[in-house]
Amino acid sequence: MAAFELYTKFARVWIPDPEEVWRSAELLRDYRPGDKALLLHLEEGKDLEYRLDPKTKELPHLRNPDILVGENDLTALSYLHEPAVLHNLRVRFIDSKLIYTYCGIVLVAINPYEQLPIYGEDIINAYSGQNMGDMDPHIFAVAEEAYKQMARDERNQSIIVSGESGAGKTVSAKYAMRYFATVSGSASEANVEEKVLASNPIMESIGNAKTTRNDNSSRFGKYIEIGFDKRYQIIGANMRTYLLEKSRVVFQAEEERNYHIFYQLCASAKLPEFKMLRLGAADRFHYAKQGGSPVIEGVDDAKEMVHTRQACSLLGISESYQMGIFRILAGILHLGNVGFTSRDSDSCTIPPKHEPLSIFCDLMGVDYEEMCHWLCHRKLATATETYIKPISKLQATNARDALAKHIYAKLFNWIVDHVNQALHSAVKQHSFIGVLDIYGFETFEINSFEQFCINYANEKLQQQFNMHVFKLEQEEYMKEQIPWTLIDFYDNQPCINLIESKLGILDLLDEECKMPKGTDDTWAQKLYNTHLNKCALFEKPRLSNKAFIIQHFADKVEYQCEGFLEKNKDTVFEEQIQVLKSSKFKMLPELFQDDEKAISPTSAMSSGRTPLSRTPSKPTKGRPGQMAKEHKKTVGHQFRNSLHLLMETLNATTPHYVRCIKPNDFKLPFTFDEKRAVQQLRACGVLETIRISAAGFPSRWTYQEFFSRYRVLMKQKDVLGDRKQTCKNVLEKLILDKDKYQFGKTKIFFRAGQVAYLEKLRADKLRAACIRIQKTIRGWLLRKKYLRMQRAAVTVQRFVRGYQARCYAKFLRRTKAATAIQKNWRMYVVRRRYRRRRAATLVLQAYLRGHLARSRYHKMLREHKAIIIQKWVRGWLARTRYQQCLHAIIYLQCCFRRMMAKRELKKLKIEARSVERYKKLHIGMENKIMQLQRKVDEQNKDYKCLMEKLTSLEGAYNSETEKLRSDLERLQLSEEEAKVATGRVLSLQEELAKLRKDLEQTRSEKKAIEERADRYKQETEQLVSNLKEENTLLKQEKDSLNHLIMEQAKEMTETMEKKLVEETKQLELDLNDERLRYQNLLNEFSRLEERYDDLKEEMTLMVNVPKPGHKRTDSTHSSNESEYTFSSEIAETEDVPLRTEEPSEKKVPLDMSLFLKLQKRVTELEQEKQVMQDELDRKEELVLRSKAKEEERPQIRGAELEYESLKRQELESENKKLKNELNELRKALSEKSAPEVTAPGAPAYRVLMEQLTSVSEELDVRKEEVLILRSQLVSQKEAVQPKNTMTDSTILLEDVQKMKDKGEIAQAYIGLKETNRPSALDCRELNEDGELWLVYEGLKQANRLLESQLQSQKRSHENEAEALRGEIQSLKEESNRQQQLLAQNLQLPPEARIEASLQHEITRLTNENLDLMEQLEKQDKTVRKLKKQLKVFAKKIGELEVGQMENISPGQIIDEPIRPVNIPRKEKDFQGMLEYKKEDEQKLVKNLILELKPRGVAVNLIPGLPAYILFMCVRHADYLNDDQKVRSLLTSTINSIKKVLKKRGDDFETVSFWLSNTCRFLHCLKQYSGEEGFMKHNTSRQNEHCLTNFDLAEYRQVLSDLAIQIYQQLVRVLENILQPMIVSGMLEHETIQGVSGVKPTGLRKRTSSIADEGTYTLDSILRQLSSFHSVMCQHGMDPELIKQVAKQMFYIVGAVTLNNLLLRKDMCSWSKGMQIRYNVSQLEEWLRDKNLMNSGAKETLEPLIQAAQLLQVKKKTDDDAEAICCMCNALTTAQIVKVLNLYTPVNEFEERVSVSFIRTIQMRLRDRKDSPQLLMDAKHIFPVTFPFNPSSLALETIQIPASLGLGFIARV
Repeated sequence: MAAFELYTKFARVWIPDPEEVWRSAELLRDYRPGDKALLLHLEEGKDLEYRLDPKTKELPHLRNPDILVGENDLTALSYLHEPAVLHNLRVRFIDSKLIYTYCGIVLVAINPYEQLPIYGEDIINAYSGQNMGDMDPHIFAVAEEAYKQMARDERNQSIIVSGESGAGKTVSAKYAMRYFATVSGSASEANVEEKVLASNPIMESIGNAKTTRNDNSSRFGKYIEIGFDKRYQIIGANMRTYLLEKSRVVFQAEEERNYHIFYQLCASAKLPEFKMLRLGAADRFHYAKQGGSPVIEGVDDAKEMVHTRQACSLLGISESYQMGIFRILAGILHLGNVGFTSRDSDSCTIPPKHEPLSIFCDLMGVDYEEMCHWLCHRKLATATETYIKPISKLQATNARDALAKHIYAKLFNWIVDHVNQALHSAVKQHSFIGVLDIYGFETFEINSFEQFCINYANEKLQQQFNMHVFKLEQEEYMKEQIPWTLIDFYDNQPCINLIESKLGILDLLDEECKMPKGTDDTWAQKLYNTHLNKCALFEKPRLSNKAFIIQHFADKVEYQCEGFLEKNKDTVFEEQIQVLKSSKFKMLPELFQDDEKAISPTSAMSSGRTPLSRTPSKPTKGRPGQMAKEHKKTVGHQFRNSLHLLMETLNATTPHYVRCIKPNDFKLPFTFDEKRAVQQLRACGVLETIRISAAGFPSRWTYQEFFSRYRVLMKQKDVLGDRKQTCKNVLEKLILDKDKYQFGKTKIFFRAGQVAYLEKLRADKLRAACIRIQKTIRGWLLRKKYLRMQRAAVTVQRFVRGYQARCYAKFLRRTKAATAIQKNWRMYVVRRRYRRRRAATLVLQAYLRGHLARSRYHKMLREHKAIIIQKWVRGWLARTRYQQCLHAIIYLQCCFRRMMAKRELKKLKIEARSVERYKKLHIGMENKIMQLQRKVDEQNKDYKCLMEKLTSLEGAYNSETEKLRSDLERLQLSEEEAKVATGRVLSLQEELAKLRKDLEQTRSEKKAIEERADRYKQETEQLVSNLKEENTLLKQEKDSLNHLIMEQAKEMTETMEKKLVEETKQLELDLNDERLRYQNLLNEFSRLEERYDDLKEEMTLMVNVPKPGHKRTDSTHSSNESEYTFSSEIAETEDVPLRTEEPSEKKVPLDMSLFLKLQKRVTELEQEKQVMQDELDRKEELVLRSKAKEEERPQIRGAELEYESLKRQELESENKKLKNELNELRKALSEKSAPEVTAPGAPAYRVLMEQLTSVSEELDVRKEEVLILRSQLVSQKEAVQPKNTMTDSTILLEDVQKMKDKGEIAQAYIGLKETNRPSALDCRELNEDGELWLVYEGLKQANRLLESQLQSQKRSHENEAEALRGEIQSLKEESNRQQQLLAQNLQLPPEARIEASLQHEITRLTNENLDLMEQLEKQDKTVRKLKKQLKVFAKKIGELEVGQMENISPGQIIDEPIRPVNIPRKEKDFQGMLEYKKEDEQKLVKNLILELKPRGVAVNLIPGLPAYILFMCVRHADYLNDDQKVRSLLTSTINSIKKVLKKRGDDFETVSFWLSNTCRFLHCLKQYSGEEGFMKHNTSRQNEHCLTNFDLAEYRQVLSDLAIQIYQQLVRVLENILQPMIVSGMLEHETIQGVSGVKPTGLRKRTSSIADEGTYTLDSILRQLSSFHSVMCQHGMDPELIKQVAKQMFYIVGAVTLNNLLLRKDMCSWSKGMQIRYNVSQLEEWLRDKNLMNSGAKETLEPLIQAAQLLQVKKKTDDDAEAICCMCNALTTAQIVKVLNLYTPVNEFEERVSVSFIRTIQMRLRDRKDSPQLLMDAKHIFPVTFPFNPSSLALETIQIPASLGLGFIARV
C-alpha cells in the first residue's frame, strides 16, 4: 500500500518531542511523494511544518484508530511502534486506572503507588481456571497460565519478574506466590502455602531497604521454586538468593536507610526481652543514621517487627534462635559505633573500656582484649615467619566495616538456609514453578561493581528472552504453515562475551585480584589494552582513565573502576573471624563453621535445604592447596557460576515474563512520566518484542472473526458457504499487495498497518450508511413536523371560532341572569319584612304558653313525690314484720337440726368403733380412702364455687343498694331545688308587676334607645365585619396549620412505616445471616466429617494390615451409629470416656439411648415438680386469704389443712426419691466402663437392685399415708354428703380405665364382684349404704394385685440378675484365661509367642465352629421335623380332595371344561405400616437407598416413594414401641444417604432425588408427629396414623441438617455444571447476530464469540436450566424448594457474568450491553414459562441488568451522572466506576467516558455506604428453608413395587 494512501488529510501521526517524547499531530494536507515537509496541526491548536529527514526521508509514525487505543494487548495495535505503545500504556494507566497490559508474552505492570482492590480472594477465584486471553491482564492471569501449563504440559515453569528499583517487582512476585498458595493449597496439614507466604516478611526485613526510588527496595535477587506434587498441590519451596548488597550495612546515601530489620529492632528496644541488647533510637547508631531518614511515612517499624517474629515462629525458627539473630544484628549496630584513635600515620588504637566495643563483645560472647587487638592489627605471613603489623585508622575503619558486612552476609545466608529447611518437604517433588524477583537494568551517575553485576545478569536474561520470543514466533508460523523469513533481532551475545569470556572483563578482574600489587588503575589499563578498539561494545571515556563504557542492550553505561577489586575480593581479616569462631555464644560459631568450604549465598543445594548445625569434617592434610583455592573464589566468579546455574534452570522451564515499570520518580499515584517510562520500556525488552512482532505478521485473525468484523465490506454475492474462501476473495479485492497478508490454516496474518487500513474502510462504509440513514430519517422527521404544524393550524382556527361563539352565548346568559336576580331580590325584601313581624308574635306567644305549662308541671310534681314517699314507708314496715317472722322460724329449725345431728353423731361414733376393729384386722383400704378424699376435694371445690357465687351476689347487692341510695339523695336534692324554684316564681311575679310599671317609662326612653341602637348597630356591623375578616384569616391560618399538622403526621407515619419496614428487613437479613451462618457451619462440619472419614479410611489402610485367617466380629456391634442421633445437650456430657479407642467388643450398646431416656425423664420430673410447687404456693395463698372464714367452719378447714400438708409431704417425698434415683443413675452412667457395668458390685447393678426395693418402700409409705387419712376420716365426714353407690362405681370405672394390663383389670373386676356379694355381716352396721365395706373389699383386692405384681417383678429381676452374674462369671473366667495365656506368651521367645497365639486362635475358632455345628444340627432336626409335619398335612389335604372328587359324577367332569377362576381376596384394612425383621434392616437400606437407581424410580413410581416406605417402617417400629429399632433404622438411613451422596455426589439427578426424598421424609415425620401445628391439613384417617410412642423431634433436626447439606451439595453440582457455560453463553456468544463486531486481538487470543461446534450458547444454558427443573419436578421436590434452587441458579449466572464483565475490558461496550439485556430477557421468559417469577430469581439478576444499562446509557452531562447514580442502586461504587473505566467503543461512532465524568460519579457516590469489594461472591449460597408441605397421599394406599426388591417387608 502506497504511503500517499495513508498519509492523507486528517490522518494523525506521532512526531518526536523533547518534553513529551512523542506528540500527536494531524495532517492538514495530503502527502505527495517528493514532499520535503508535512503541514501538521498539533493538539494544542498550533500549526507546525514538520521537516522530513533528507537522507532517510522517513515519514512520522501513524497513529492507531481510537477504537484500538487502550487495548489489553499491545500486539493488537495495528501500528506497532514506540509512540503507540507509550500512548496505549498511558491511556490505560491514567484514564482507565489499569496497571497491567500484555505485550505479546510479556505482562507489563506499572506501579500505581496506591493500594488497589484487585488482589482479593474473589479476584483469585475469578481468574482461576480461565484462559489467559479471556480476562483482563493481571499478574494472576500469568500465574494461572503457568499453573495450567505445568499441569497440562508436565513441564516446569518460571515467572521472571524484572524492573528497576521501585517498579514493584517484589510485590508482583508476592502476589504470584499468593495466587499459587490460594489456588493449589497444600497436600499436607502443615499449611505449606502459609509458610511460603510467611517467608516474605522475613526476607523483606533482612533484604529490603528504603532507597531514593523505593521505600521497600529489594537489595538482593531471589529465585523461589515452589514445589508441587502429582496432584499439583504445594508441598514445599526452595529459595536461592543473588548478590546481596552488603555495602548498605555500613553505608547509606542521602535519604536512604539501612535494612529494615535494624530499624525494627530499634523501634522495639523497650520490650523486656530486648533490654539485654542495649539498643535505643536509630539515630544513635552510625550504621543506621547516615541516610538521615530513619522513618518511612506510613510504616510502623514496631508492628513490622511483630510480623517478622510471627513469620519466624511460623517457619519453625525458635525463640532462642530468634533472640540469637537479634543479638548478632544488635552487635553489628554497636560495632558500627566503635571509634579509632590515630597514634601515628601507620597505627591506631581504641580508647580503653570503649562502651560500643564492650557491648559488641558481650553480645557476641568474645574476649574484649582480643577483639580490640585484632581490630587495630593484622597478621602477615611469609614463607618463614609471621608478623603482626599495626594498621592505620582508615584501614582499621575499613576492616571494621568489612567485618560487619561479613557477619551480616553470613547471618543472611544462615536465615535463608533455615527458611529453606522450613519450606522443604519430605514428599517427592513432581514439578515446580519458579518465581524470579531480580533487579532490572540500572544506570546511575556513578556506577560501580554492583551495577556491573546487575546489568550483566540482565544481559543474560534479555538474551534468553529474545530467543524465547523468536522461538514462539517461529512456532506460530510453522503451525499455520506460513512461509517465514529470518527476522533480524538484536543479539546481545557479543556483550555477554565481552563480560564473561576468556580475557573478558570478569576474567581480567579475577586475574588482577590475584596480583599482590594489583589496583583498580592497573586493571583499567589492562581493559583498555585488551578490548579498546577491538570490541565495538567497549569504549573509554574521553576525560577519565579510571572508567570504561559498555554498550548494553538497553543503553550505554559508564562504570567507575574505583572499588571494583576490593568488592570483588570481599576480604576480611582471618584473625577477626577466628575471634568470632571462639565465641561462647553458640550460634555465632555456627555461622562460620564451614567458612573454608562456605556455600555461596547464590548457589543452590539439590535438596533445597541446609543442615541447622554443620559438623566440620576432618581436615584433609594432603590437599591444603585446593582448600585455599576454594577459599579465594571471588564475588564475580561466584556470581557468574550462580548466574549460569540460573540460566540452566530457566532454559529447562517454560518462562513467563513480567516487566515492572516505574511511572515516575516521585512516588505519586497514577502519574505517568513519559521519559522515564520510555527508558524502562527500552531497557526491559518490551520494545524489542514489539519490533520482532512488527517485523513479521503481528495482526492475526481467525477466518470466522474476520468475516464477522468485516461483513459490512462484503456484498451479498461475495458471501459463500465456505468462510475461508469468502475471506480470501474479499481480501484480494480490498488489499492488492499480497505481501501484506498471508493465509494460514486457521488464521489470516496481516502486516503492520493493514488492520488500521481495513478499519478505515469499514468506518467509511459505516459512515456512508449512517449518512444515508440520517438523510432518510431527517426527511421523515421534517415531513412529520409539517403535517403536525398543519394539524395545529386547523386546530387553532377551530378553537378561536368556538371561543367567539361561547363569548356571545355568555352575553345572552348574563342578560337573562340579571333579570332573574332583580326579581328574586325584590321577593326577598318583602319576605324578610313579613318573617320579622311573625317572629315577634311567636316569641310573645311562646313566653305566655310556657308560663302556664310550668305552673301545671310543678303541681303534678308535688303530687307524684308524695305518692313515692308513701310507697317506700309502707314497704319498709312490711319488710320489717317479715324479717322478724323469718328469724323466729330459722331459730326453731336450728334447734331441731342440732338435736338430729347429736343423734347422728352418736351413730357415727358407734360405727367408728366397729371400723377400728376392722382396721386392725385388715390393712389396705387406701384406694377407697383416696376416692373419698377425691369426693372431699370435689365438694370443697363446689363449696368454693358457691362461696364465690355468694360473694358475687353480695357485691351485686351492695352495688344495687349504693345505686338506690344515690337515687334517693338525688331525688331529695331535686325536691329542694323545686322548693327553691317555687319561691323564685313568686319573686318573678312580683318583678313582673314592677316591670309593667316600668314599661311606660321604658317606652318614653325607647326613641333615644332606638337612636342609640341604630348607631350601635352600625358599629356592631362594622365590628362584625372586622371580626369576620379576622375569623377568615384565623380560619385560613387554622387550615394551614391543620394542613401542616396533617403533612407532618403523614410524614411521621411514613417515616415510622419506613422505619418499621427497614427494621423488618433488617430482622429478615439478620435471620438470613444467622441461618446462613448456621448452614455454613453445617457445611464446614460436613466437610470436616468427610475429611475425618477419609483420614480414618487412610489410617485403616495404613494401620490395619490384613492378616491371614478369618476374624470374627461381634454381631451386635453396629457401625452405623450416627453422631446426629444425639442432641446438643447430650453432646455437652460427652467428656466422659465413652469414645475410647478400645476394641468394639468392649463397647456397651444403647448407653446413650438410656441416657436420652433419663434426660427426658429428668425434664418431665422437673416440670412436674414446678407444677406441683406452683399448686402448693397457690394453696398456701388460699389458706392465707381464707383465715377469716376458718372460724365459721373450724373442723372442715382443719381437715383441709391436714390434707394439704399430707399432700405436700407426699409430693416432697416423691420428688426427693426421684431426685435420688436420678443422681444415682447419672453417677452410674458416668462410672460405667465396658462389661463391668453389669457386675454385682457395679453402680448400675446397685441402682437396679435398689429400684427393686424402692417399690416395697413406697408401699410402706402408702400404708402410713392411709393411716393418716383414716384418722382424718371422721372430721371430713361432716363436710361430705352421702353419695349413692353409683358414684363409687363410676369412680371405680375411671380407675379401671387407667389400668393398662388385662390381668390388672381382671383381678380388679373379681375384687369388685366379691365386694358386691352378700356377706354374713350386716353392711348397715358400718354405715347406711355399706360404703366402707365396699371400699375395704376393693382395697384388699388391689393390695393383693400389687403384691402379686411386686413378686413377679422381683422374680424377673432376680432371674435377670442371676443371668448377669453367670455371664459376668463366664467373662471373668475368660478374662483370667486370656491373662494367663498372655502371661505365658510374654515369657516365651518371639517365635514361640507367635506360634502360641496362633494355636490359641485356632483353638478358639475350633470351639466356635463346634458351637455353630451344634446349632446347625439342632436347626436341621427342626427342619426335618417340620418337613414330616408338612408331608402329613399334604397327605390329609390330598385325601380330602379325593373325597370331594368322588362326589362329582364323571359326566360332569367331561362335559364341563375346567376354567381358571380368579378368587378375589378380601381387602384387608391396612394401617399404613410396613413390617420388617431386625436382621433385614441392612437389606432394606441396601435395596432402598444404596443400590437404588433414581432415574427408574422417578419415571415409573410415585415421587418420594423411598421416603414413604422408610416412614411406614418407622411407624411400625413406633407401633411396636421398639426404640432400638427406630433408632437403628433412622441412623442407618441417614448414614446410607450420606454414603450414596459421597459416592455419587457429582450426579445432579442423584443429589436432587435424595434431597426430595429427605425433605419428604422430614415432612412425614412432622405431619404424623401428633403436634397440632402439623395436623391442620390432615384427614381423620391420617391423624389416626400419627406416631404414638416416640417423639422424633431430635431426628427431625438431624434430617433438616442433612437436607441442608444435600441442598448445598446440589448447589455445588449445578454450579460446576453451569460454570463453563455462563461466560460463553451470556457474554461471548452473539445471540443477536451482527450487533457487535469482533475487535482486533493480539497474541493473547480470547475465546471466540462465534458459536462454533463446541461453544456454549444461551440456548445451552436454557436447556440446562430446563433439564434441572424437569429433574426436580420428576423427583417431586417441593415447589418452594424448587424456587430457592432457581434463585440460587440465577444468582450464580448473574454473579459470574458480572464478575467476568468487570474483569474484561473487551466486553464493556454498548453492543455488549444490548446482548446482555437480551439474554436476561430470555432468562426472565424462562422463569415465566416455569411459573417461577415470584421465586426472587429475577431480583438476583438486578446488578447484571443495571451493569448492562450502564453500558448503554448516555455518559456525558451532570444529568446523566445523576440518572446513573439513581439507576445503579444494586451496584457498588467500585463496580460503577470500574465499568465506566472499562467502557470501550467497538466502533468509531461511540465515545469513551471522560475522566471528569467518572470523577463526577465518584463525587456523587462518595456518601453511599456500600461494600468496597469489586466482585460479587459467586460462591455465596442463600440460606435454605424447608416450609412444611404435608402430603395428601394416604399411607394405606401405597403399594410396594416388586422392582425394588423389598419382598421381605409386609404391609400391616
